[in-house]
Amino acid sequence: MDKLQASLAIGLYLFAFNSQAALFDDTEARKKILDVEAKSVANHELQAAEVADLNKRLDIQSQGMLTMQNEIELLKQEISELRGALEVANHGLVTAERRQKDLYADNDARIRRLESGASPTATDEDGNVESAPATTADADVYKAYKTAYNLSQENKHKEAYEAFDAFITQFPESKYTPDAIYGLGYSQFALKNYQSSIASQQKLLAVYPNSAKAPNAMYSIANSQIQLGQVNSAKKVLQSLIAKYPGAAITPNAKARLKVLETIK
Repeated sequence: MDKLQASLAIGLYLFAFNSQAALFDDTEARKKILDVEAKSVANHELQAAEVADLNKRLDIQSQGMLTMQNEIELLKQEISELRGALEVANHGLVTAERRQKDLYADNDARIRRLESGASPTATDEDGNVESAPATTADADVYKAYKTAYNLSQENKHKEAYEAFDAFITQFPESKYTPDAIYGLGYSQFALKNYQSSIASQQKLLAVYPNSAKAPNAMYSIANSQIQLGQVNSAKKVLQSLIAKYPGAAITPNAKARLKVLETIK
């Protein structure tokens, strides 16, 4: 009986011990499972946040690229418009240069008539009557001016500039000095010395305000200002030319040039 009781006691003890061990193992397992689930949820939330942040940055970048693309298209359009305006302006400059050469040709024809003695007087392109040279000295003045003029006609602008400059220095009181100053400014423009050209034409306007070359000098000033990018100043000069000399031969050109400039923003 005592052995039976001892055996029962031992069995109960072992059963209780195994039950406690099993219970302990289940608790640990559940704890580990919960930890794994918690970490999985945390990782999932972190990944979701990272994906959301990445999508947000992609949206911002996409908006930035779209804005940049729109700006590029606007710039392309502006460049296209400016190129068109520049082409028109360049065409106008070619026309103006041709017109100026025509004016010089008129002067040359007049000088030739004067030198040949074909008539006692000659009329310039603006209808102003000038007398033929009465003395050898006067003929020398004509010859000096014609030399400078011919160089300009031959597109020898550097030599023409030097010849006009020498003429102005040698004959400062000549009635052809205004034309020489204008020719000097024209040569400087052809040599792309635009600031100097402006100064020469402004001198003509200041010293000889009633010269027949005054409208052309103003037009030349505007052309130099255009080349220097001084569009607003060029507009003002052209407006003044049109208002002051509405009947001048160069005024239609000035109106056309002003119309072109008005299209440039």
